[in-house]
Amino acid sequence: MGRLEGKVALITGAGTGIGRATARAMAAEGAKVVVAEINAASGEQTAQIVTQAGGTCIAVTTDVTQEDSVRAAIETAVRHYGGLHILHNNAGGSTPVDSNVVDVPIEEFWRAIRLDLFGTFLGCRFGIPAIIASGGGAVINMASNVALMGIAGRDCYTAAKGGIAAMTRSMAVEFAPQNVRVNAIAPAATMTDRVRGRLESGVPRIVKMTESQLLGVIEPEDIANMAVFLGSEESRKITGHVYPVDSGITIS
Repeated sequence: MGRLEGKVALITGAGTGIGRATARAMAAEGAKVVVAEINAASGEQTAQIVTQAGGTCIAVTTDVTQEDSVRAAIETAVRHYGGLHILHNNAGGSTPVDSNVVDVPIEEFWRAIRLDLFGTFLGCRFGIPAIIASGGGAVINMASNVALMGIAGRDCYTAAKGGIAAMTRSMAVEFAPQNVRVNAIAPAATMTDRVRGRLESGVPRIVKMTESQLLGVIEPEDIANMAVFLGSEESRKITGHVYPVDSGITIS
């Protein structure tokens, strides 16, 4: 029996990268997976990859910045699979436009806040009641190593991810009596296709980040493995924590 047998998991931004790796890993452990992805084609592709490997998965086109869209995705998960036990708020990301607070375009700040922080807020707003109604479970948010250490030139992304880390702790306290665990993962630069492309292009920031990883570069599967653990009963007494999966960057 898989570690997530009988669980229903909704993963935002699961059309590519970390989200796709997590969908595959959770399905392999027995979860019924809902891929909530803004790009319909990539979401369907993830669902096909999972089902072809023997898993159970559907895709729902979802914009995490839109209240009605997130609500509909949660409702689809509950209607299709009968409940919700794991919510992985994975959708988000930084852009090369990000910079320091003095120079960055104001619109980049709101882009990061709306996608990363508000998107996580909406996922929890509609996902947590569904988890409670299903008897409890786990919320897994996506923070970043920038929420745990000072890194120059990424003030918008840092603000959003720092907010996610703080909100993770407060929600953990709030919803523990309803048997909802809330934790976060804090990756460093991870070798998704997007990051790999920027590394191959010689983007100095990405090159420096990967060279600083003590245990070698982080792969999407490394983050997915932590997500599986946090969604499983193995972490049943863990809540309110932010877990670095960063190849040692935050200690060096």
